Amino acid sequence: MNLPDTGEHVISIEHMNKNIANCSICKSAVVLFCLIFAWGQVWAAPQVQRWQDASGAQVALVSSPGIPMLDVRLDFDGGSRRDPAAQAGLAAVTALMSQRGVAVGVASEPSTALGENEVTERWMDLGAQWSVSAGPDQLSATLRTLSAPDVLPQAVALAARQLAHPRWSGAEPQAIWQRERERLVAAWHNASTQPATVAQRRFAAAVYGQHPYGQEATPETLANIGLADMQRHWQRHVRACQALITLVGDVDRAGAEHIVRALLAPLRAVRADAPAEPSDCAPLPPVAEVAALQAPSDIQVPLQTAQAHVLLGQPGHARSDPDYFPLLLGNYILGGGGFVSRLTTEVREKRGLSYGVYSYFMPGRHAGAFQVGLQTRPDQAEQALAVAREVVHRFVQDGPTEAEVAAAKTYMANSFAMRIDTNRKLLDNVANMQWHGLPPDYLDTWVASMQAVSVDDIRRAFARVLQTQRMVSVVVGGQGG
Repeated sequence: MNLPDTGEHVISIEHMNKNIANCSICKSAVVLFCLIFAWGQVWAAPQVQRWQDASGAQVALVSSPGIPMLDVRLDFDGGSRRDPAAQAGLAAVTALMSQRGVAVGVASEPSTALGENEVTERWMDLGAQWSVSAGPDQLSATLRTLSAPDVLPQAVALAARQLAHPRWSGAEPQAIWQRERERLVAAWHNASTQPATVAQRRFAAAVYGQHPYGQEATPETLANIGLADMQRHWQRHVRACQALITLVGDVDRAGAEHIVRALLAPLRAVRADAPAEPSDCAPLPPVAEVAALQAPSDIQVPLQTAQAHVLLGQPGHARSDPDYFPLLLGNYILGGGGFVSRLTTEVREKRGLSYGVYSYFMPGRHAGAFQVGLQTRPDQAEQALAVAREVVHRFVQDGPTEAEVAAAKTYMANSFAMRIDTNRKLLDNVANMQWHGLPPDYLDTWVASMQAVSVDDIRRAFARVLQTQRMVSVVVGGQGG
């Protein structure tokens, strides 16, 4: 069952509309004032409360009682950067299979096992959602539920069981994994015929080299993964003391503390009953940083395509980079701002080489890629690449103009509210604040931090981070297609 993704602003707007409708004698100026005041209340920065649970878990809460709904996210350092090279995809399939059943709990928690269909039916009966996914950095579990007293405790209890007791053994889990592996392999082969996928694979391999960010799950690596490998990955990384937990919605501090304890209690119990697993919470080994490129790389992939796919880039920066805001604002001007960006002006408007062109940074715990991308006619691929390369080079060398920076700041400030206008967006933002160690007032100061960026800040940051003479370019299609 898909619950509506409604943020507090829906209730506020409805309340605002009712007040205006009931005030039939309001003059237009008064109505305008009511609208401005109401929207100001809607987009006020949320208050983020933080504390450490007795388990060691770090907790962040945004209490929002206007809508009877609660979103909870748990993040663990168990993303694909922790995958062994020969088992690329381990984190992703572990997340997938953790949702396919629940095993019997420890002795102190008598319960019955739940199969794949039974778990699905339980969640449907509750009208709640539970999902687990793995990105490059973290493994994340998300619960969405109504906060009604006849639903919330049951949803939390079922989520706690799924955290503590995924089913890793037995005939049914083995059959499910065989099915899922065959599906993933078929999807990999199908994607291998798509020029966009081919381009992204070649680009990632060239940009990241041997770093785990560049690893890809293939039929060969998936064949190396068994349920026991998934169980070990889960037990090693999904630990209460290493959890970062974010709650957004209809719950106060006391209720949030109770929910956190209830979610983690079975997980802590199963760890205590597993002598093979250390009871302490020693830090995980560090992951190497992404290596800088030492030379340019031009990759041509002949392929019969209606459109050539062109990518250009290199390792960018980590989220912890002190120049995060200059790089974010500068990239909006360079290629992140759609029709107002320099790349669009030069590649599309002046030369008609592409319908769309973009650039972005993908910062994570490590330096994510900086990427420029476009599609064009195969016979224009080299020209489009040359123009994009020159635009990036000039921007890095000269920086933006004062007018460009002023316009970008206006857009970024005015659109900031859309980054947190639903509970789900707010949940993701606050969770990322925790993951990257950002301060509790980060959302309050976001606009001010953006407004403080200068032309010189952008010029300096881009010149430091990007080396335009050592970039990777990939063309799939082109004249050789």
